[in-house]
Amino acid sequence: MRILSVSTLFPAPGRAGFGRFVAHQMDGFAQTPGADLVMVNPIGLPIWPLSRRAPYAALASCPATSPRAGYTVHHPRFRLWPLVGGTGNPARIARAVLPLARRLHAEQPFDLVDAQFFFPDGPAAMLVAQALGLPFTIKARGSDIHYWSTRPAALAQMRAAAGQAAALLAVSAALKADMVALGMPEARIHVHYTGLDHARFFPRPQASARADVLAALGLALPAAAPLLLCPGALIAIKGQRLAIAALASVPRAHLLLAGSGSDEPALRALAEGPATAGRVHFLGQVAPDLMAQAMSAADVVVLPSEREGLANVWIEALASGAPLVIPPIGGAAEVVTTPAAGRLAARDPAAIASAINALLAAPPMREETAAAAARFSWQANAGALAAIWQQAAPA
Repeated sequence: MRILSVSTLFPAPGRAGFGRFVAHQMDGFAQTPGADLVMVNPIGLPIWPLSRRAPYAALASCPATSPRAGYTVHHPRFRLWPLVGGTGNPARIARAVLPLARRLHAEQPFDLVDAQFFFPDGPAAMLVAQALGLPFTIKARGSDIHYWSTRPAALAQMRAAAGQAAALLAVSAALKADMVALGMPEARIHVHYTGLDHARFFPRPQASARADVLAALGLALPAAAPLLLCPGALIAIKGQRLAIAALASVPRAHLLLAGSGSDEPALRALAEGPATAGRVHFLGQVAPDLMAQAMSAADVVVLPSEREGLANVWIEALASGAPLVIPPIGGAAEVVTTPAAGRLAARDPAAIASAINALLAAPPMREETAAAAARFSWQANAGALAAIWQQAAPA
């Protein structure tokens, strides 16, 4: 199959870590026998002088193309209107992508157009597919459904695209149910679980992983101190403030916050409270290999997000042997399926602390925790994706 995939959520020079899980999925598909993938990652840039400011300045010099193993990523530009123009992005993306898509389609026809994020990518992919006379598919990941469906103009475009798509994909059964509740066609929605790199995420010996991670981070913690890890961007919806508040009721434990974001100043101030001072450590952006080690070092991985579809870090933590404490949101119940996988806890500091303390008092066998993620792999993900696309665009 020859696939044209459109994704605003994808790594690019200037933001190499952005949408890494989408890239892992497409890398896996590109290695599938018979696969021919062309990836289009539209880059939104505002007018000058906003284009000279962060985060746009780093993207302004992004090349027109960048290579990945087995395929090329194209980076056409479209006009971005920050804060006010979000619902107009699909049409602007389609205008930016169409000249490239028409040229590549003329050189070697595509079988299908794909979108890897529901909004703005989905309605944009619909416009491109209509212009090329091709079927199209759209994948939903969580915030694209939960956030953009609250914007009437965006929801109207999402429903229109869903109604015409040959197939829709959801990262969890729970997200599929949310899509159906919005009026999307249930019969065409496929649950497509995320993948996992088992060569990177596996249960290392915890004591040595802890020693290596603390040394790499320059941290000296008491030997008996439980280690909690909270990975994710430091933004309000990820709920780190709840993890910090819960820490006050988890004796001796230290909390590592792995990520960066606009909430960092407020979180640092909260962490200086009398019950948590000196026990919260801000790591900033953590390299993938070190993150894998940190997950193996952690006694518990806690992420009190407001919304998720099915977070990749949930699966990565389990595969590394670390039980989870997460809210009953999105596909959480599809991941925490055994006591060894952790606990589902309400987004409340007392409930989070209770779940953490229960796991610390009776820690599961780390091999049993890792077994909860055994069914996830990028190979299985790629095979399922290829099957859905074959069905959507039969030869």
